[in-house]
Amino acid sequence: MKTVRKIIEIDETLCDGCGQCVTACAEGALEIVNGKAKVIADSFCDGLGACIGECPRGALKIVEREAEPFDEEAIKKHVHERLNQPPVLPCGCPSTKVMQFQVVKNADSVKNEDYDELPSLLTHWPVQIRLIPTNAPFLKDASLLIAADCVPVAYRNFHSDFLKGRTVMLGCPKFDDIEEYTNKFTDIFANNEIKDITVVSMEVPCCHKLSQVVKRALQMSNKNIPFKEVIISAKGSVLRKV
Repeated sequence: MKTVRKIIEIDETLCDGCGQCVTACAEGALEIVNGKAKVIADSFCDGLGACIGECPRGALKIVEREAEPFDEEAIKKHVHERLNQPPVLPCGCPSTKVMQFQVVKNADSVKNEDYDELPSLLTHWPVQIRLIPTNAPFLKDASLLIAADCVPVAYRNFHSDFLKGRTVMLGCPKFDDIEEYTNKFTDIFANNEIKDITVVSMEVPCCHKLSQVVKRALQMSNKNIPFKEVIISAKGSVLRKV
């Protein structure tokens, strides 16, 4: 039964579809639809207005009107479903489209010294941790390569030495949401029968969080998956393997 309560209202004439309010809404009540922010369900909006301060255009405000009651159980289900899907970008960018590529058959015939002729060994898309859905088909029975964003730039032979035969997931533990990483990896480990995990990070202190997150997710998922860690120096050499 609908009741009169506080809820978010969006002025579409002011909204430019930047999406900042979407990421600020913990309940997932907002989405970008046709270039404008929308409340996708009244029952998802608690009316507290955490999103208002994130809007650079002043397009959001709290009003009192007749609406469906705030439904915490529906929100829990909604948030869980969102976790299993790649985020929808307001720009409509195709970077979240899941794709798989054929393995290059002649990759081993190219010698390392002929570096410019080496084919890519990437077998899937997307590659960013935040964009990969936990039920992506390429995660099934995968050998996971979880690497810090800076590693492929610093380490010249990233493809031949690390990527070959593995499913890669890239991210930055300094700038991304660590809790989101933990929840995502926990779900992936629990539901995809992962064969083994290789974590490759840089020597800088902030990068060490990546392996910590993976180890925590292994504990939370109650999985005993073979785990290896490699540390790369800022100059691009292997410092140690654990």
